[in-house]
Amino acid sequence: MKPDASPDIWPDLSSPALGATAETLQIWTQIVGKVRLARTPWLNHSWHTTFHVSARGLATSLIPHEGVGFDLEFDLVAGELVIRVSDGGKRRIRLEPGSPADFHAGVMDALADLGVATEIVPTPNEMAEATPFPQDRRRRDYDAEVARAYWRALVQVDRVLNRFRSRFLGKSSPVHLFWGGFDIAVTRFSGRRAPLHPGGIPNLPDEVTREAYSHEVSSAGFWPGGPGGPCFYAYAYPTPDGFASATVSPSRARFDAELGEFLLPYEAVQGASEPDLVLLSFLQSTYEAAADLAGWDRAALECEEGRAGRPRPVG
Repeated sequence: MKPDASPDIWPDLSSPALGATAETLQIWTQIVGKVRLARTPWLNHSWHTTFHVSARGLATSLIPHEGVGFDLEFDLVAGELVIRVSDGGKRRIRLEPGSPADFHAGVMDALADLGVATEIVPTPNEMAEATPFPQDRRRRDYDAEVARAYWRALVQVDRVLNRFRSRFLGKSSPVHLFWGGFDIAVTRFSGRRAPLHPGGIPNLPDEVTREAYSHEVSSAGFWPGGPGGPCFYAYAYPTPDGFASATVSPSRARFDAELGEFLLPYEAVQGASEPDLVLLSFLQSTYEAAADLAGWDRAALECEEGRAGRPRPVG
């Protein structure tokens, strides 16, 4: 059976342990993500800081350090953070309940032992509580089975978001996970500059936010801990007039005035007979609403699915 015809590959995320487990993962990914941030050249819109969904969990890219490179991967199948260096060095750190301070110390010690010691800014970003990691000794819960279910959901979300991304010729972000908001997202750009963003995101410098939204965007993604539980979202910046009242699909999608975004519960996709088509309808209809209301040059920016930049067959 084709993936988009089988709801069985979309895991159930209704466990009450998801919220606490996702929050713990968010803290851990912030610690590891800041290692990548500290050692990787800046890329527009903070794209150099993100994680990508891997065959085992969530992974960084190769991070340069003098004559070697290293990467870090949350292996959610085995329940370990794996650190690998191009000279053959490797360390594993168990993923289990505990304090951010202990996890931070474990990561920093492992990096030093491997010869790739890295200093990070040890303060969480985009979280209401901003206790520096070395000082945060409150025990955090972590359910390995729930984490694996979340990752299996990300595998499907990543696949559909990349399918949606293939319909666009203009500038588009990779499909990647931001450890600040702990959301996996894909963003399309109209090519036009945007008005200065007001900033104000908790524990995030306004200059970072303003660079992220320097140009007009339509963005969509997935949170494990959105309003009311795991959900998909879609928004535009700047928000065009009439966006909040636009007609989008499926019927369970709604506009959240406080967030300024359209939301779709994960269960509306997971429980559908054709989950891919339901999610694609949400992604496409919210994008069309944003692009049409803002006057994007859609004819110049869009393409047939999967045809972006592909040459014509020869022979």
